[in-house]
Amino acid sequence: MQELSLNVLDVAQNSVSAGASLIEIGVAEDTAADRLTIVIKDNGCGMTQEQVQRVIDPFYTTRTTRKVGLGVPLFKMAAEMTGGSFNIESTPNVGTTVTAVFVPSHLDCMPLGDIAATVCSLIQCNPDRDFCYTYSWNGSSFSADTRQFRQVLEGIPLNSPEVISFISEFIEENTCGVKASAANT
Repeated sequence: MQELSLNVLDVAQNSVSAGASLIEIGVAEDTAADRLTIVIKDNGCGMTQEQVQRVIDPFYTTRTTRKVGLGVPLFKMAAEMTGGSFNIESTPNVGTTVTAVFVPSHLDCMPLGDIAATVCSLIQCNPDRDFCYTYSWNGSSFSADTRQFRQVLEGIPLNSPEVISFISEFIEENTCGVKASAANT
């Protein structure tokens, strides 16, 4: 994958497949520590420790359409190639948390990519699920939470074009605002 946002899309879609009703996606950039941390947490069916070990194996997949599952192993490799780390914590019937830490200054670190489009794609394709996206830049942060959007929209579907456009603009504008705010402190 060319961008980390595509890894986020793949892992979050795994959460949907695991029956999660809430998927939390966190992206935290800390320029002083030279760290980019991506966390994807869900309340899906979870996994046993044996399943966690198998999920990082590229030759294991639960899909019947192909014999390999490269999403999680590639995400792990992308983090570790930069000198970062990768961890999966999971409990059956509770959920799963995937944490990938990158060193952005490393030559092999892929760009984050269009995370707003990724989050919007997830919402548009899974309007019956809730997503909470949090972005942090050097300690300043904001969140885009579909549970809050649902309250304001009073029945208007999250996957309507106008709502998706609003959510995309909301994420892009607040990302720029968080960066500007953190730069001024």
